[in-house]
Amino acid sequence: MSKEQSKEQFKPKGIVAPVLTALDDNEKFNPQAYQEYIDYLIKAGIHGIFPLGTNGEFYAFNQQEKLEIIQAAVEAVDGRVPVYAGTGCITTKETIEFSNQVKDLGVDVLSVISPYFVSVSQDDLYRHFDTVAKNVDAPILMYNIPARSGNNIEASTVKKLAQANANIIGIKDSSGNFDNSLKYIENTTENLAVMAGSDSLILWTLLAGGTGAISGCSNVFPELMVSIYEYWQQGDFANANAAQKKIRAFRNVMQMGNPNSVVKRAALLRGHNVGPAREPSNCVNEVIDRALLDVFKLY
Repeated sequence: MSKEQSKEQFKPKGIVAPVLTALDDNEKFNPQAYQEYIDYLIKAGIHGIFPLGTNGEFYAFNQQEKLEIIQAAVEAVDGRVPVYAGTGCITTKETIEFSNQVKDLGVDVLSVISPYFVSVSQDDLYRHFDTVAKNVDAPILMYNIPARSGNNIEASTVKKLAQANANIIGIKDSSGNFDNSLKYIENTTENLAVMAGSDSLILWTLLAGGTGAISGCSNVFPELMVSIYEYWQQGDFANANAAQKKIRAFRNVMQMGNPNSVVKRAALLRGHNVGPAREPSNCVNEVIDRALLDVFKLY
């Protein structure tokens, strides 16, 4: 995004990589390996880099580590593609404080997950996102992942938030429920970008009016995931669908452990120096490794 563009004009689109956070064998952040990996993803055609999403293990780092990771990502990207940064915390107060720390690091959009662990109503979710948006002068992409957060952000809540806050520019839907994504596309606001968060629904989200995906699988197969979007752009449904179907075998293996930890293990086995996932979910398992190596033969 050019510096001349206003924050409200930013449009999340394409295949964005929720980039894995490279660690050394002692689980310490490895900035050189991280920046090399980001460079690989961009050269593979990825349309955006997203530090500290679920695949980046945002839940595993303290805030000082997070700031270091985001800064390293911005430096590695060097303006080549947009940078999304995960800044959502459990409480509204902490989310505002951390988002305001991050917004000046050179990122293009902040991804704010709904509060997790705490039980919240739709009114609570409205107040949370509305307060964050009004106190953080940056574009905000909401992140809906009910399996991890314990709540689903309803389309009516999203619509009210987008109408009340110009800087709420989109939502990533990781519900895995395509009807939920359709409700966001059909029943919110015309300018709200809806990004697929489930890799099995990328093409269908695009065909329904979504703008792209934040794709965990793009950490392992970036060219394949980018091809879904590019074939769709060209109107080549047959090849887009073939590429979409091709990720099924890998997604099946992801379900054998913590999915984002399996993705990290897969990237490591593919020769990328991303290191281990932080314990307790490293997914170092001979059964998973064999299944991944079998899957790699298909690509």
